[in-house]
Amino acid sequence: MTDSIMSKAATMEIPINSNGDTRTLGEDDGLEQARKVQWGLDEKDLQQVMVSGPNLNETSIVSGGYGGTAEGIIPTSSIKGSSMHHSSSSSMMAEEATRGVAVEKFDMMKKWGLNTYKCTKQLISERFGRGSRTVDLELEAQIEVLRDTKKKYENVLRLARALTNHFYSMVQTQHALGDTFADLSQKSPELRDEFGYNAETQKLLCKNGETLLGAINFFVSSINTLVNKTMEDTLMTIKMYENARLEFDAYRSDLEELNMGPRDAVTMARIDTAQQQYQIQKEKYERLRSDVTIKLKFLEENKVKVMHKQLLLFHNAISAYFAGNQQQLEQTLKQFNIKLKPPGADKPSWLEEQ
Repeated sequence: MTDSIMSKAATMEIPINSNGDTRTLGEDDGLEQARKVQWGLDEKDLQQVMVSGPNLNETSIVSGGYGGTAEGIIPTSSIKGSSMHHSSSSSMMAEEATRGVAVEKFDMMKKWGLNTYKCTKQLISERFGRGSRTVDLELEAQIEVLRDTKKKYENVLRLARALTNHFYSMVQTQHALGDTFADLSQKSPELRDEFGYNAETQKLLCKNGETLLGAINFFVSSINTLVNKTMEDTLMTIKMYENARLEFDAYRSDLEELNMGPRDAVTMARIDTAQQQYQIQKEKYERLRSDVTIKLKFLEENKVKVMHKQLLLFHNAISAYFAGNQQQLEQTLKQFNIKLKPPGADKPSWLEEQ
């Protein structure tokens, strides 16, 4: 019966109605009835299928095609649940890491704020004469001497640089004057000899001046290293020592205040913590004080050694130049291993200029 109905539906003529529909109402009912008969379903069965149909949230992935066995079925709900569990665990781990970093930064800021408060309180107390400070009279005197020496050596360095600049200008002027005398010697036959030996004199003075400039530049370079590197390094250590001294006195005053208060359980715990911090600051202070003492000692020895050599060089070079003793001037540079740069050595080559 089913086959006859389906064959009849397939061979019947399909008219087009006014609405553009290719089937009539009676034909629709016939085809619908044929489908029900073919699939073996009635209206109740269709309603049951519609009610108990698959949930979109529980769609399954079937391997093996439609109507295959259930062995290859992978519920997507399990995939969704595992991915959600993985993402939630990852987010929780990231959240814990962020929270740990935030707590660490907060602890650092808390310690820094507490330390700054104690040091500021100690500094104000010292300024107004209310608090006591740790003083090493011998070390403090050496530090003051170093600061005063540095100021004086900076003045020497400034004057030596000014002398170098002025003397360089004079040497350049002598060089230009010697060239002018030599040119006039060629163009003035009646004064050739006079212009000639003046040109030679200026060239000789220019040569000796360049030699003296080499000695002065070496002197300036050595003083600059001593002042702006060696002394400055020692002063940086002194600054660290002074900060450590202020922190040490701040924690010492804090411990003294706690010891003068009541001795209950909370106060005793605070005293133990303050005692530990005091011991840490004390060790830091003593270590930096030892470093400053050692550096001051080596600085003094180095300063005497360097200045002895540089002052001897400066004296011998200046004396030889103004005495007109060219041999002694050159011997002075050899004695101190000073090599002069040839003229034009600082200028770039024509390849570098391209």
